[in-house]
Amino acid sequence: MPLPATSTRRLALLLAGLAMFGPFSIDTIFPAFPQLAQRLGVEQVAVQQTVSVYLLAYAVMSLAHGALSDAFGRKRVILGGLVVFVLASAGCALSRDLGTLLAFRALQGFSAGAGMIVGRAVIRDLYEGHLAQKLMSQVSMIFGIAPAIAPIIGGWILGSGAGWPVIFWFLVVFAALLILATAVWLPETHPPAARTPLSPGGLWRGYKAIGLDRRFQRLAASGALTFAGIWLYIASAPVVVMELLGKTEQDFAWLFIPTIGGMTLGSWLSGRMAGRLKPAAQVRVGFICCAVASLASIAYASISPTFEVPWAVLPIFVAGTGMGLVFPILALAVLDLYPRQRGLASSLQAFVQLTTNALVAGVLSPLVAHDPMHLALGATTFFVAGWLCWRADRRAGRRLPRQGAMTPRLEPADGA
Repeated sequence: MPLPATSTRRLALLLAGLAMFGPFSIDTIFPAFPQLAQRLGVEQVAVQQTVSVYLLAYAVMSLAHGALSDAFGRKRVILGGLVVFVLASAGCALSRDLGTLLAFRALQGFSAGAGMIVGRAVIRDLYEGHLAQKLMSQVSMIFGIAPAIAPIIGGWILGSGAGWPVIFWFLVVFAALLILATAVWLPETHPPAARTPLSPGGLWRGYKAIGLDRRFQRLAASGALTFAGIWLYIASAPVVVMELLGKTEQDFAWLFIPTIGGMTLGSWLSGRMAGRLKPAAQVRVGFICCAVASLASIAYASISPTFEVPWAVLPIFVAGTGMGLVFPILALAVLDLYPRQRGLASSLQAFVQLTTNALVAGVLSPLVAHDPMHLALGATTFFVAGWLCWRADRRAGRRLPRQGAMTPRLEPADGA
């Protein structure tokens, strides 16, 4: 049964906050990259690995968060993850060499996924259909603020004269507040009677069954690849802002506000469309936005000798809007495939996305970040790949309709 309206709003705020400490962990330290490289005595490309290590650890542990919540309950797993995150953030703040910092960044990554991954399962525990889409969109809209304000906060901290460790102490305080809010406000949505025993054999069989499901593969790949088109710019933010745009460490808002503003707008529109527009039609609109953004970014890089605001970032805003429209539909479609294993499905979906993000940040971004055309072509490739996976799922759905899901397949009447 849905919660009362006031509790639903509070739940949306809390779940968005729980999802925020992941992006905060990544984006808040972007303005500190030059200072980190100088203070730790390493090249800035080595500092980039603080993002890759975090994301790889996040991806690996994402396989366990959902399964743990299926076995022990959602609230207990979220609180455990938050406590570990507080300790890891304190360790980062106290680090004095790159090796130690990377170790504690990995520990941050191991714990940070609890909020986002288990939070998605909480939404689907409580709601179905367009109500679930509305809440997912509300959470995505609020959550979208985090990557926009995180580097701004990091820039303010550095601009005040504080060193880079203060950024991690800020994360300690933020996570501690979330522990208090979770303990007081988050209901347990997965009662003992619905829990599944945690055993290595059963866990392996569950992962294998979901991972080999062709529809899961198509939907998870579509979401991960489409987001990678946006993530490429986010992962390249230090170079884009301070080198291509010629801004300072206090000016990350020039990139992040348009990027996340577009995603927030798309999430808001998704919530408004819920129950009024077919999910497949909404996804089509989202991919059209991504196509327009791709053409605009390639055209701008072709005709402009410099990379300047606002023209350089407007296509990213449009692409973010498209991503905000696409993501809630794909995320809920995956969860609806496995009504008794939503935590497991959410974990595997997150694993696919996070592994993709880690590869983009650690491998692709350093190769393309210094050239606007290479960035535009890279993002376009990801958008096209995401759309092709979506189209493949739509066509397979027309041939082999799935039986037994809690909610129907996305309507096959409209071509994407």
